[in-house]
Amino acid sequence: MRILLVGAGGVGSAITRIAARRDYFEHMVVADYDLGRAEAAVAAVAGVGAAGRFGSAKVDAGDQVAVADLLREHRCDVLLNATDPRFVLPLFAAAHDVGAHYLDMAMSLSHPHPERPYELCGVKLGDDQFARAEEYRASGLLALVGMGVEPGLSDVFARHAADELFDEIEEIGVRDGANLTVDGYDFAPSFSIWTTIEECLNPPVVYEKERGWFTTAPFSEPEVFDFPEGIGPVECVNVEHEEVLLIPRWVDAGRVTFKYGLGDDFIAKLKTLHELGLDRTDPLTVPTDRGPAGVSPRDVVAAALPDPATLGDRMRGKTCAGTWVKGTKDGRPREVYLYHVVDNEWSMREYGSQAVVWQTAINPVVALELVATGAWTGAGVLGPEAFPARPFLDLLGEYGSPWGMREQ
Repeated sequence: MRILLVGAGGVGSAITRIAARRDYFEHMVVADYDLGRAEAAVAAVAGVGAAGRFGSAKVDAGDQVAVADLLREHRCDVLLNATDPRFVLPLFAAAHDVGAHYLDMAMSLSHPHPERPYELCGVKLGDDQFARAEEYRASGLLALVGMGVEPGLSDVFARHAADELFDEIEEIGVRDGANLTVDGYDFAPSFSIWTTIEECLNPPVVYEKERGWFTTAPFSEPEVFDFPEGIGPVECVNVEHEEVLLIPRWVDAGRVTFKYGLGDDFIAKLKTLHELGLDRTDPLTVPTDRGPAGVSPRDVVAAALPDPATLGDRMRGKTCAGTWVKGTKDGRPREVYLYHVVDNEWSMREYGSQAVVWQTAINPVVALELVATGAWTGAGVLGPEAFPARPFLDLLGEYGSPWGMREQ
């Protein structure tokens, strides 16, 4: 396997550090619009594993032709997308253009219903990719979409619950919470603020078997969820996320939701950004000393905040991703929470990556190993639920990152 990794930010750099310890691929090219960032990601794994397995390149992720040319130049048969969701479609198309498989951790962007955004779905997350599923299938290519931690591992948990833990599933609820703090900052998100704004301020989607997909208001249906391994109770609210769009395609469940533990302060700041129009992505014309310039307000917010990848030394605590499932087994009611916890102190010590980006990064590396060995096979646009869960969960443990299950 020869891999083109596009994006050398926090998640991309963590991917290289995890992948360097595995031997299932021949070569990985790390590409970024900032060549220095790509070179730094490669330098960080110098001396780990076989020499010469990593290279660096400069590329604009939005330039479909340039990405396709890079895939051909390095004879890569897989494109691993570690950029933000804005670049999903050109990367997704470039992979197909050259006959390469594709994997991402976030899917193509949604667009709210123009008249009833908090009741009806408009363009849903991933719709633009699923619209091209037949093209991928006809070409014998696999597009494995939503294969991070959430979406990704959370979806694997849903498939595992359906395969081994339940006879009938009433509800699946992905629940994400943490007790992370960042020394010296009043506000320092541990993940991309661009992506966080997108998913938190868009209308959340809920799935019900009898109703299909529908939307609610942002931050709706608050609940307190008790997270394991010392994190404790965290208030969680509805947030737009890919699991709700993916799980029902392959897992039979009465209801599917995604709720994120944001906290009142974080929610208040996001609402303020929205009220001020600073969540917008369309450029505004801003006067500068070099003349008028088009600037996206959301990009300004992202530039004003610290890079999450650089916060590891200041972070304290744990992050938890997991899937709560309610249903019946052998005629008896059952509830479980399948989860994965990462302690920031451990991930920094072992990999030099902060917990949130490391937890996201490990899952595509595991998934690609399953594809490389033939444990996971398929063609078309497929989510993690389309594959057997047990091989993934077993291999995750072999990577030294075990998962857990709690009976509720």
